[in-house]
Amino acid sequence: MPDNQRRLIHVAAAVIVDESRRILLARRPDDKHQGGLWEFPGGKVEPGEPVREALDRELHEELGIRVERARPLIQIPHHYPDKSVLLDVFLVEGFSGQAHGREGQPVCWVDASALDNYDFPAANRPILAAAQLPDRILITGNAATIDEYVTRVRAALDKGVRWIMLRAKGETEDAIAEIYARLRPICDAAGAVLAVNCEPVLASRLGADALHLSSVQLAELASRDAFEGRWLSASCHDAQQLERAASLGLDFTTLSPVMPTATHPGAEVLGWDSFAAQVSEAVLPVYALGGMGEEDLPTAWARGAQGIAAIRAWW
Repeated sequence: MPDNQRRLIHVAAAVIVDESRRILLARRPDDKHQGGLWEFPGGKVEPGEPVREALDRELHEELGIRVERARPLIQIPHHYPDKSVLLDVFLVEGFSGQAHGREGQPVCWVDASALDNYDFPAANRPILAAAQLPDRILITGNAATIDEYVTRVRAALDKGVRWIMLRAKGETEDAIAEIYARLRPICDAAGAVLAVNCEPVLASRLGADALHLSSVQLAELASRDAFEGRWLSASCHDAQQLERAASLGLDFTTLSPVMPTATHPGAEVLGWDSFAAQVSEAVLPVYALGGMGEEDLPTAWARGAQGIAAIRAWW
């Protein structure tokens, strides 16, 4: 069926966080489809209804709260022969009222780190990742010494960055292992994730929780099982690579270059319009990479990004 003849089912959902950064979950009734599983609250957008108004209405009807502050988190499209489903997910960081199950559904507040302990519908997997991922990722540049790596990473942590991607380009595996060993306890103490950009075998040997693949490594990856850690991501530069990352079950990607960068002068850039178009069909969180700084976060969110990844902004 042509795209313009498909029926569109638009759903607004929310990742609601309280002052302690706990996340609200609701349990589906046992007599409904996928009953007994946990989900993020929300419901269908009525024809002609603005999505934010639908979100406000659904959360008041289901939970008795009024949304005061929210921003886009992730959109997840699903296309079927006769219909398309668009799951429009918002991060709700401010609300009034006491959240409770107005329709009799059990609700609970959980730490983001505990979300993996709950059973969700399979379609919620990208939302689970988005709910746990930060909005900023530092990709390390090279440093002259390990002490310099430590100093620069500490500075980024002091700025609130909570995801550090160790990219020690040109270093040997032994050197990467030594740098990782110095940085890991520092990141752990700050409650930050230390990812590594290297071969899967080395990442597993290091006991890394997170591995980021190059686009070449993504093309060569046969299975997600090649890495033993929790988080697996990759660098992407076009829609086909985004599709491959999703098909292999990766947790998120970067998409670049969005803007001109000092590290790749003269390279062709996507621009925000192309970035947004490609992300709109992605089914996993995507970070904007290339020429990004703190000031680009609102634009990145508005264009569908999980957040931004950068070197120079925090290195």
